[in-house]
Amino acid sequence: MPMNQFISPKQIYHGEGSLDKIELILEELNVEKVFLLTDAILKELGVIDPLLAHFEKAQVEVEIFTGVVPEPSLETANAVLEAVRNSKADLVVGTGGGSALDLAKTAAALAENEGHVEDYLNLTGKKTLKNKGLPKVLIPTTAGTGAEVTNIAVFSLEESKDVIAHNYLLADYAIVDPALTYSLPPKVTAASGIDAFTHALEAFTSVNATPLTDTLAIDAMTRIAGSLRTAVWDGQDKKAREEMALGSLIAGLSFFNAGAAGVHALAYPIGGLFKVPHGESNAVLLPYVYDFIWPACQDKMVKVAAIFGLPAEGKSKQELALGVVKSLRKLVEDVGVPTRLPEYGINEEDIERLSVNGAAQKRLLARSPKELDLNAIRTIYTNAYHGRLSS
Repeated sequence: MPMNQFISPKQIYHGEGSLDKIELILEELNVEKVFLLTDAILKELGVIDPLLAHFEKAQVEVEIFTGVVPEPSLETANAVLEAVRNSKADLVVGTGGGSALDLAKTAAALAENEGHVEDYLNLTGKKTLKNKGLPKVLIPTTAGTGAEVTNIAVFSLEESKDVIAHNYLLADYAIVDPALTYSLPPKVTAASGIDAFTHALEAFTSVNATPLTDTLAIDAMTRIAGSLRTAVWDGQDKKAREEMALGSLIAGLSFFNAGAAGVHALAYPIGGLFKVPHGESNAVLLPYVYDFIWPACQDKMVKVAAIFGLPAEGKSKQELALGVVKSLRKLVEDVGVPTRLPEYGINEEDIERLSVNGAAQKRLLARSPKELDLNAIRTIYTNAYHGRLSS
């Protein structure tokens, strides 16, 4: 077996009540001032009130930034970076969905480095982070992005998306408390949950998968497939919320180390060009990407079939793989997320521009078990436009 590595945050607290550990973290780091990054609706709804109560109890100064927006642009990211640099805080805490966490870890990492966010982008940036930056605590309020345990931050550009990827973006502490997700609305629960399942599935079929990431991915898919519908249909189901929070965390650890692939590569242009939320961009493409690539990962698709409870007796690998593809689309449909591109205002003439931008995501495409060249990408977008599966 070849040598592999596994990377994760320094410390992860998870489970109901884990938010209480923030006081211990503040003490360990001798924090005097916190820069708290969140979005206005979480503050307005009182979701962050328990966190603020912990800060008050610990007698630390808090500066709150509530300018988080979905699918953040470079302009937003640079505004957050400037605010953190000016705050003189000694700890950055990000709480919210993936956008809040990505902005927090980026600002914390870049706070003690030169330049702006665009200087460090994967596709076009010229700089490399030299200093670790400020310590950071990431606390998700959705069960989906896994951003609390990855070293990647995603930003919307005019026609696609780009990322900063560096281990200095890793959280020093991640806190995954399912209680913070209880008030999540069904639409966000659905999109973020499909995002989490996509992370696990793409990690499982990635060319960089290892026995360790496979174990995590299988566990994550099992939890999410078994609880996502319930979490969407009955948000007060505590067990479903707990399973989704843990499943998302485990999926994040798996895909951070094995890598996302074709679904994410093709989703980025949909988010960039049409401002479709990230989880929905993944969801609308998920069945069509796997309908195309399954011949290159048949053995693993057989294992996914078992997760979906598909009868295996008398079935060929091909039949089981195609059954998984149908199960993926049914899962997306059952939680109320669109499964065709026109539902997002995407026209057939947009496919070429999407395809060219998707083909530029070489970092992600390189992990696909089946090569996805421009023609393949064009085919997948076309199938997603028509809602067409091969069987």
